[in-house]
Amino acid sequence: MTAFLMMGGLGLLIGIGLAAASKIFYVYVDPLVMSIDDALPGANCGGCGLPGCSSNAEAIAVGKAGPDSCVAGGEDLTAAIAELMGVTVEAKEADIARPGCTYSVEKAEVKYLYDGLNDCRAASLLNGGMKECKIGCLGLGTCVKACKFGALEIGSEGLPIVDQDKCTGCGACEKSCPKNIINLSSVTRRIIREYTIEDCTTPCQRSCPAGINISEYISQIAKGDFHKAVQVIKERNPFPTVIGRICPRPCEFECRRKYVDEPVAINFLKRFAADYERDNNERILPFKAPATGRKIAVVGGGVEGLSAAFFSARLGHEPTIFEASSQLGGLLRNAIASNRLPQDILDWDIEGVFEMGVNVETGKALGKDVSIDSLLGEGFEAVFIASGGWDNRLARGAGSEVEELIPGTYLLIDFMGADKNSGKIKCGKDVVIAGGGELTLDVIKSCKQLGAEKINVLFNENIENTPVDESTIKNIESEGAVIVYGAGISRITGEGGDLSELEYTVSTGERKTIPANTLVIASGRFPELIFLKNESDESGESGESDEMLSGKTIKWVGVESCKSPVDDSGLLSKGGPLTDFSAAIKAISAGRKGAASLHQLLYGIELYNPDQVIRSQTIIQNVDQIFGVMDIPREIMPLNYINDSELEQGFTKKQAKKEAERCLECGLVCYKHSDDTLQYKIA
Repeated sequence: MTAFLMMGGLGLLIGIGLAAASKIFYVYVDPLVMSIDDALPGANCGGCGLPGCSSNAEAIAVGKAGPDSCVAGGEDLTAAIAELMGVTVEAKEADIARPGCTYSVEKAEVKYLYDGLNDCRAASLLNGGMKECKIGCLGLGTCVKACKFGALEIGSEGLPIVDQDKCTGCGACEKSCPKNIINLSSVTRRIIREYTIEDCTTPCQRSCPAGINISEYISQIAKGDFHKAVQVIKERNPFPTVIGRICPRPCEFECRRKYVDEPVAINFLKRFAADYERDNNERILPFKAPATGRKIAVVGGGVEGLSAAFFSARLGHEPTIFEASSQLGGLLRNAIASNRLPQDILDWDIEGVFEMGVNVETGKALGKDVSIDSLLGEGFEAVFIASGGWDNRLARGAGSEVEELIPGTYLLIDFMGADKNSGKIKCGKDVVIAGGGELTLDVIKSCKQLGAEKINVLFNENIENTPVDESTIKNIESEGAVIVYGAGISRITGEGGDLSELEYTVSTGERKTIPANTLVIASGRFPELIFLKNESDESGESGESDEMLSGKTIKWVGVESCKSPVDDSGLLSKGGPLTDFSAAIKAISAGRKGAASLHQLLYGIELYNPDQVIRSQTIIQNVDQIFGVMDIPREIMPLNYINDSELEQGFTKKQAKKEAERCLECGLVCYKHSDDTLQYKIA
């Protein structure tokens, strides 16, 4: 009995202890994680970029990895995991690792010898590594060791080479590289990305508004692969034939060859490659992402609108351009002499945009034939405004008309004729005037005559840099208007054809919302806004079809497109255009950024610019003199001397290859040396 009691008591104590321990050390396991983990194959191959299937299951459950992140599984596994998650999966484009360095350690000058661990991460800790170039590849092959699928090797040039057939896009190499040399690449990534100081960019590429990989397409011309050259150009420029004739060529001002003789004829080489495509009547198109089935509306058929549609199509969407006039091309159609830009050249590039999968409807004016809410109600998931400026309005014969493209929004110039336009302008009780300078007071008086009760004036500048003098400020305040300094409009909201409120951001980053029935824009153009259905619009979330939604007003929100990084934000800030773009190549850049912003908004990705993105004022490693490069004269563009013909003939194939060979094939600070015994050198 004693032994029985002792054993029973001991068992009871152990049971109590285990019960207490289970409460203390209990670890909750999410049933969703367990379900996903059970579905995964258990290969633990690391192809997802995570240490094992359990880690991948946790990442999928919290949204850090997609249902298709397992490279060992197929479409059935992806569908099964998506069903567990309660989501659907669109077709996914492949991610492929892509090296981003130009010269190996052997071909670039070495700053000092390294005799430590044979690992790039260790070498980079020693003052950045072995090369003079602070971001250059160290060549120790850490990325090769990190790849679990044998898709990487160090080639004969001393740089990593990717076997695209074996690469799974797991990102292990990207994570192992301490200098960001090797990155995952896809159509979407290449369109959306902005270059940072960690990228190996050349002086010409940094100065190109579109960010074209100039040295690469020139290299392809030198090799005689003109097809590849066109593809490289069209990665960032859908109008190579046009731009090859009219570009102001900021890239050539920064060409490193200027320190020897003359810059490389970069733009003439672009024209040569584009003319090769046209002369052979062989349309060369860049790669596209898989179709998403998402319909996009782009308002405006000028360079920016066409570019936004082009890049949206490459991102897999279905864009449709709505143009008020009967022809596309904007100011390029009627503002440039035919001997500089023949109409058939413009038409050729525009046809290339169509062939990428862009639809167009001409004779459809926003605010008259279509509206933002009608487009959103017809199944378009987003509307991008690229309507052009005041000069575009003049070019299509609508200079004296008052246009309300965006509900409740007008250009300041329309208020300058307020007497004759009094019946055309609908002025609500709550008015916001964005900018305006000395004309702000006149607009305030006009708005009050039209029935405004409360007026807010938003100046993007701070009070010290305001564009109006002290007496004007006193007069504005005497009219009862409220002035807000350092404010940039970040979004507007409304319903149907009415504007209801406006959000602005102050210099501290704080966002404020105020009522607004009428918005007056002081610039010569309507802002590049992206319109989507408002998240609070219950009708858009109920699963009703477009037919069922007919007759209902759409709640919408207009968001500013992501700009270049600047010190201020919002509409009319330094990062956004105040008038038309000074060059078509800048409009192309704006179109790409608009398409990228639109894509991110559709997928709920926050709009932002990466840290250390390259700006015009960015201090970056560079050289201001070069050595050991032989003088080679620049090829002269042949001219036409026949009346009514195009001014320039274009390079011959022989001229193009000879001019392309003048390129120094620059890296960040490296360049090609003329001496065969020392091929590459830095200053």
